[in-house]
Amino acid sequence: MTETIHPHAVLPPGQRRIDFFPRFGRRVAQPPPTVPAHPTVVFGGALTAPVEIALDELTGADRRELHADFHCVAGWSVTDLSWEGVAFADVYQRYVAPAVRPGTTVTHVLVRGLDGEHFVGRLDDLLADDVLLADRLDGRPLDGDHGAPLRLVNPAQYGYANIKHVCRIDVLAATPTADSPALLDRLLQSHPRARVWEEERHGTLPGWLIRPIYRVIKAFMLSAAARRSESGHHSKVNNG
Repeated sequence: MTETIHPHAVLPPGQRRIDFFPRFGRRVAQPPPTVPAHPTVVFGGALTAPVEIALDELTGADRRELHADFHCVAGWSVTDLSWEGVAFADVYQRYVAPAVRPGTTVTHVLVRGLDGEHFVGRLDDLLADDVLLADRLDGRPLDGDHGAPLRLVNPAQYGYANIKHVCRIDVLAATPTADSPALLDRLLQSHPRARVWEEERHGTLPGWLIRPIYRVIKAFMLSAAARRSESGHHSKVNNG
């Protein structure tokens, strides 16, 4: 059964619409990670034992379609994307909840990607109706730029919470203790909930105050992304 959810008509505070969906993030200078021939997702953390599920099984039942906007913390938004996959809540109830250690109350979820990125989210945020583990975008399988083979999609949270290349999901009974961040990470400290409509861009500073810093980052990185996109287009034409 397919469920379709449509995006907001108005953008959240501090966001501006762009007309392409770039590969964005801290690792764009590196190629996307190689997708295993038979990808799986490992569930661990506060479970009686880790559970490893093949991607085909994970996304094969009760698929949903989600029409949603994507909001980068740097201030740009791409509207009306069409994602396909399985609801995170369905996966949690089917595979994770039965394996939680007796007497444990899960409060947070740590999602990791093949590229080394990760995000710790609150379980109640990820169990929302519009949170997917998506394997398709706009009618096509995900490519390396947008998270192949599987991506967490949560339209209510900024892009850095929408982890790409998902390979492991750990359930936790408390917020994990973070390592001491580097200087740049302290300046751009991420908010633990990253809700776009509350403009939770930064861990300690209000969203409106941090906007100018992200605007500079956005201009530089979007320019680089546009050049990469144009270069990729010319390469395909020349090799065509």
